[in-house]
Amino acid sequence: MNASLEVALVCPYSLSVPGGVQGQVVGLAAALERRGHRPVVFAPVDGIVPEGVPVTPTGPSVAVPGNGSRAPIARSLASVVASARRVRTGGFDVVHVHEPLVPGLPWALLVGRRVPPGVATFHRSGVSAGYRVLRPLGGRVTARYGVRVAVSEAARATAAAVVPGPLQLLYNGVDIDVGGVEPWPTIGPTILFLGRHEPRKGLAVLLAAHDRLAVPRPVLWIAGTGPETALLRQRFPATTERCWLGVIDESEKRRRLAGAHVLAAPSLGGESFGIVLLEAMAQGTVVVASDIDGYRQAASGAARLVPPGDVTALAAALAEVCASTSSETVERLVARGRERAEACSMTRLAERYEEAYLATLDAERR
Repeated sequence: MNASLEVALVCPYSLSVPGGVQGQVVGLAAALERRGHRPVVFAPVDGIVPEGVPVTPTGPSVAVPGNGSRAPIARSLASVVASARRVRTGGFDVVHVHEPLVPGLPWALLVGRRVPPGVATFHRSGVSAGYRVLRPLGGRVTARYGVRVAVSEAARATAAAVVPGPLQLLYNGVDIDVGGVEPWPTIGPTILFLGRHEPRKGLAVLLAAHDRLAVPRPVLWIAGTGPETALLRQRFPATTERCWLGVIDESEKRRRLAGAHVLAAPSLGGESFGIVLLEAMAQGTVVVASDIDGYRQAASGAARLVPPGDVTALAAALAEVCASTSSETVERLVARGRERAEACSMTRLAERYEEAYLATLDAERR
């Protein structure tokens, strides 16, 4: 292990709201601590804060539209300014900013002075007209952050449209449970959906596909909430085969992933990587997902992929996987999935970021 570092990890999205970027930042902080470093997470907070990692709140958040979803970003300018001052004066060796082009603390650090040497990580997939407006800030990112990272090829292409210079590729990491997880009890083949209930996540497609499966159908667990929840619950009410779970905590999520036979990820687009696929694979759960760039890269051949938005193809894939949980196809997917999750473990990702931190420090000293 290298010398211990003080690391400021900046997340622009509220830690009180489940999300892929938030999960990566918190997971990376925990992995860095295990390696002997001293990370502090700077992020908006609206109530519950993840346990086990030091957090400095950057104020409450407000949800704003973005990339087909709603992002919970900081709304208090005073809190953002105070947090930027803490990053500059807190004795940090390195500042690691996730999504440096999102308003809030990332912007404050872009325009501020005497900021510690930095690493920037881009997660977003998909360029919009509004995103291109940020091109002037892209030059500042290149000048400020000695190492710039994208979590997928899709994220790298998105960032490259506004940020000049090279971008390294470091896939997202997944926590591998050393002691295992107690699976949530099931009474037969069970499908799990995890995600925000909004059009781009494809929940409506999954519900329609589930409705086409032969009776008795596999049980469908639907976790999360969002703008489509009320309408979809009206069209597809709860039954013994269709369970609306609402928002679940991290512990229940892992148990549900371990208990389910299939994770269904029917997103229509806008996914830069798809960490939930790896989380399922780490628990030995088969993944059936849309054949979109982010999911294809995350799965790397370890998932059953179907055309996005195709109800018939999704229903056929779910029926095939649920028909026999001990078939050669299922066992092969499970084995490949575990290998893929191990290759993308959060521990390995922390090691790679540690190298990035040291590289940016070396460049600063020259």
